[in-house]
Amino acid sequence: MTARVLVVDDILPNVKLLEAKLSGEYFDVITASSGAEAIQKAEKESPDIILLDVMMPGMDGFETCQRLKSSPATAHIPVVMVTALTDATDRVRGLESGADDFLSKPVNDIALMARVRSLVRLKMTVDEWRIRENTANQFGFVGNKGTFLAEPSEKARVLIIEDKSFESEKFIETLKRDDDEIVAVRSGDQAMDMAQHNDFDIITVSLNLQGEDGLRLCSHLRSNERTRAVPILMVAEEGDMKRIAQGLEIGAHDYILRPVDRNELLARVRTQIRRKRYQDRLRSNYEQSLSLALTDSLTGLFNRRYLMVHLEKLLNKNKESNKSLCCLMMDIDHFKKINDTYGHQVGDDVLKVFAERVSQRLRSFDLVARLGGEEFVVVLPDISQDMAFQVAERLRKGICNTKFEVSGPHGQIDVSVSIGAAMITGAQNLKVEDVLKQADDELYRAKEGGRNRVYFMGHGHVQLPERPPAPPPADGSAPAEEKVSGDTIKKII
Repeated sequence: MTARVLVVDDILPNVKLLEAKLSGEYFDVITASSGAEAIQKAEKESPDIILLDVMMPGMDGFETCQRLKSSPATAHIPVVMVTALTDATDRVRGLESGADDFLSKPVNDIALMARVRSLVRLKMTVDEWRIRENTANQFGFVGNKGTFLAEPSEKARVLIIEDKSFESEKFIETLKRDDDEIVAVRSGDQAMDMAQHNDFDIITVSLNLQGEDGLRLCSHLRSNERTRAVPILMVAEEGDMKRIAQGLEIGAHDYILRPVDRNELLARVRTQIRRKRYQDRLRSNYEQSLSLALTDSLTGLFNRRYLMVHLEKLLNKNKESNKSLCCLMMDIDHFKKINDTYGHQVGDDVLKVFAERVSQRLRSFDLVARLGGEEFVVVLPDISQDMAFQVAERLRKGICNTKFEVSGPHGQIDVSVSIGAAMITGAQNLKVEDVLKQADDELYRAKEGGRNRVYFMGHGHVQLPERPPAPPPADGSAPAEEKVSGDTIKKII
């Protein structure tokens, strides 16, 4: 994962140390030596995350964070305070200022990198919803303004997973200050059953459950459709830092160390609840305003009108962040023949199944739209070329390898797709029409080359090598999905 990190500290050796660590993990680092400079660079450079020192002359880190979080232009940028202060009161003050975390010096490298990656992933999701809301505003659908700090944090539904009664009672007593509705369970099985039948605003998970793997439970909660978007707060011992880092990689949102400070617990829970409600509001505003105006009535995908505006936003964002995106132009092979042979009802069935298969194989912040007829466009933001190769080929195989269920006596029919693709870097100053034309030219080449294949601009026909299926495990469980390295991709000019 690539990201732009703003490091703010008035002591140059501290800046250089963090810069070296982050650059070694391939992050793009920019620096500032004061709170005022940090605010200026945050507005101008649009970093993905800010590492902010607290003890600075003039404007300290607390005031800097408050100003960043009060501005709509920078409020969405995660802030991690990095300081020699270790008192719980300082951590709480930082969190109440809007900070997402509070790391003490000397910084634990494992905790630092895991936290940066975790918060950048969360920001990417929120960024996508913000862009979509801005797109909706261009069509006259104006949502509520404000930052996540303006969201209420009271009367939330909280699920506590803790087998130590005294800890569970401590959490319940603390969170009732906000009139939260709290459910406490002692095991993972009880938690999954409770989460399957109830909606929660946050889930706290003890990583030290007796006889259970707390990390595996976090993984189950993150992969479950009903709890996928619910914030997870891990509760752990100080010696659990490697497991905490794994939990953040899995998708947990935050953590707190034992012995738990009540005020810090309340501050962290409030932060996660506000963030969830802010994201829920963005999603709700977007869905309500655009569901009819900007989606295709047959497939439920975005339509051409939305694609043109949203892709322009993504191209502008690409130029600001100097990142890459990939545009895939997809066309169902011999679609006219399908309509002529089986009828238009079957043709509609094919379009709906096609849209579903494509959507299921993309990330939550990728864009898929129906351009018209049997033509579709997929936009993959912030993606490397090798990964784009893999995604395009996975989409092609997902279409052609399994027959399509259709209505009428035919039952199932074979369908394939041709794909043309273009990689767009932030340095290119292209219009939406230019991007679509590049991808469309490659689509034409794919059809001329025999259909049911992927053509990339500058690379020609691109495909992954065929591999025999792995034998099933001896215990009868499903085989793990095999990862394919970018350097194994076969490019046929």
